[in-house]
Parts: sequence; structure tokens; C-alpha cells
Amino acid sequence: MGSLASLDNSSRSLYPGARLHGLDTLRAMAILVVMVFHLQMYLPQFLGPVGKVGWMGVDIFFVLSGFLIGAQLLKPYARGEKLSLTAFYRRRTFRILPAYLVVVLLYFTVPAWRESPGISPPWMFLTFTQNFFIDYSVHQAFSFAWSLCVEEHFYLVLPLLVLLLMKRPSIGKTVTLVAIVAAAGMVVRTYVLFHVLRPMAQTDGNLWLPYLEQIYYPTYTRLDGLLVGVSLALIKTFRPRWWTALAARGHAALLGGVMLVGIAIWLFQDRFTSAAGVSAWGTVIGFPVLSAGFGLLLLSSVSHNGLPGRFRVPGAELVATLAFGLYLTHKEAVHLDRLLLPALTAERGFVSLCLYATTCFVAATMLYVCVERPWMRLRDRLWVDKPALSDRKLLDSAAV
Repeated sequence: MGSLASLDNSSRSLYPGARLHGLDTLRAMAILVVMVFHLQMYLPQFLGPVGKVGWMGVDIFFVLSGFLIGAQLLKPYARGEKLSLTAFYRRRTFRILPAYLVVVLLYFTVPAWRESPGISPPWMFLTFTQNFFIDYSVHQAFSFAWSLCVEEHFYLVLPLLVLLLMKRPSIGKTVTLVAIVAAAGMVVRTYVLFHVLRPMAQTDGNLWLPYLEQIYYPTYTRLDGLLVGVSLALIKTFRPRWWTALAARGHAALLGGVMLVGIAIWLFQDRFTSAAGVSAWGTVIGFPVLSAGFGLLLLSSVSHNGLPGRFRVPGAELVATLAFGLYLTHKEAVHLDRLLLPALTAERGFVSLCLYATTCFVAATMLYVCVERPWMRLRDRLWVDKPALSDRKLLDSAAV
């Protein structure tokens, strides 16, 4: 959730240079489609198809975080060293909390900042438990912080699991754990499908609220993307030959990823209105299919012969650097536009689109320059046990 840096030395031959532009492109695409999804009711209608599936951008972030954080946590073991929990949690704290807490403070001290009147209690945001307890029917302001809750739970638990598993490393134990977590998510979603969604579908047919609160938001149902990313990191770190062979097939990975994402879009087409047929399968297996597709796109993005990795998209690096700030402030910035400039935002046209884009990037830039970057620089000045520059960039990039 920062800029994106290179792979470690074992994979650097796959992509010469210090920066993987394919990951910039993937991260920039993720934040832009999420913004279109959240703001689609205010944007020109030609963006409608993007807005309809833009929620999937969060799953791209999950795959990226799983890969980047997983690679960073596992890298010391590949060098015969040990993981420092203190250093990891310190870096995550300085990277995530300052900007996040500034935005939370604005929500509770400046009512005009809120894009919706109702908001969850402060303790949910401060404890990162909002995704478990939110009442979305009345508390919609800053509801999109649910994904940050998932990320924080991941940051908290994964290092502990790595320490535990690496005491006696075993491929069998690792694969078994990944399979259990993936299966548990499908079991929970199946239970909700039969005991919550289907009974409601037989009455009023409006499934959006229970779907959001019991399937889309909770951490235990949304670990598929993180699992795919961590699995790729495991292969990259401990099976470099496998990784080299996979990364040499960038075009096939791109094609396979697009196909799986397309299948996921089909599976999710009626998720809020149906609990049977295709939609039922989407509820149970849609997230693993979607995550696998984005995992293949990530693989193509770090491949020397994948299209996303071969071409540098103008502006992608800037958007990727501002992605965390954009995620935190885009809804509020557009809300203020509509509140303060009603004449310019009355129509869903090109003028309002340009205004929204400008204010969103101004808000994100201010958050990055005034909060994110100073705190990261302070962190790097205070502790001498910080990782190398490329590793810092890699870790700092893993924020939604």
C-alpha cells in the first residue's frame, strides 16, 4: 500500500534495472479503477463498464501486498538470516499510520469532510475492526477503510506465521496451511450463501447489505488475494528455478490472467440480486479465481517478456507513488467539489471529470508531501537497522 522496486538478486536477471515498471502499471491501474468504482455515479457514462468492475482493483492490491510483503519477510531466510519483527512492525507503522490517522482525524473533526453523514465509531477505525462490525446501512462514510483493516490484520499475523513455520521449514506444512486458509474462506462463504443470502433472496431479493457485511468486508473471507501473492513470494524466494521458468512465460501469464479475470467478472455479475446458479458459484469460488487471475497478471508484470513489464506507461510511476493517498482521500475530495462548486459538478461531463481528477491528485499529493514522505524519512533517519534502499522501496510500496 512508495514506489515499486526491483526483485532481489536471484531474480534480477529477469528484469534489468532498478525498477519494475510493470508493477507501477498494475498498482496505478488498481487505484484508478477503484476510484472510478467509488465515484461512478458522478462520472461520465462512458466510464460505466469500468465502474461496474472497479471494485476488483482492491483485489489487485491484495495480491501485490501478499507478494511484496511476503518476499520481504522471507528474504532474510534465503540469506541465512533471521526476521526482525521489531523492524518490520516499525516500518509498517511509520508507513501506514500517520497518513491514515490524519484522515481519520479529519473525518471526526471536520464534518464537511465526510462523503456521507453516518460514520462508524472512532474505536473501530483505531482498532482496525471496522470491517467486522460496520453497519453499512447507516455508517457509509469512510466505509472503504475495510480494506485497510484486512491489510493490517495481514501485516500483524503473517510475520508471526513466518517465524513459526521457519523454525522447522517444510514445503508440506506451508502448502497445507495455504490450502486450509483458502478452503476456510470458501466454507464460510458457502455457509453465508445457504443460511443468509438464499433466505433473503426468497423474500425481498436485495442481497447487497448482507453480502457486503458478511462476505465482502470480513478478513476471513477476503484472504485469497493475499494468499496468491504470498505463494508467488514463496516460489520466488525458495524455488528460484521455478520462478525463472514462470517469469519467462510473461505472454502466457498475461493471457491466462485476462481469461481468469474475465471468468470472475462473469461469476460475479449478479452477486447482489441472486444466490443461485452462476452467482452462487461466484460467492464460493469467485474470489480465488479472481485472485489467481491477478496473480498471473503480476507474474506477467515482473517478466522480461510480458507486455506489462516491457513497456513503461507514462504517469504510472506517479500514480503508483500517490496510490495510498488517492485511496484515502478520493471520495472526500470529490464530495468537497460537489459541495463547494455545484455549478461545475452539476453535469456528469468532461469538465467535472477534470475537476475531480485535479482535486483528487492535489489532495493525495498534499498527504504524501506533508505526511507520508516526512514520516518515512524520519523512520529512515532514526534506525540504522533499516533495509537497503531497494528493499525499503519494495516494502513501502505494499500499502493499499
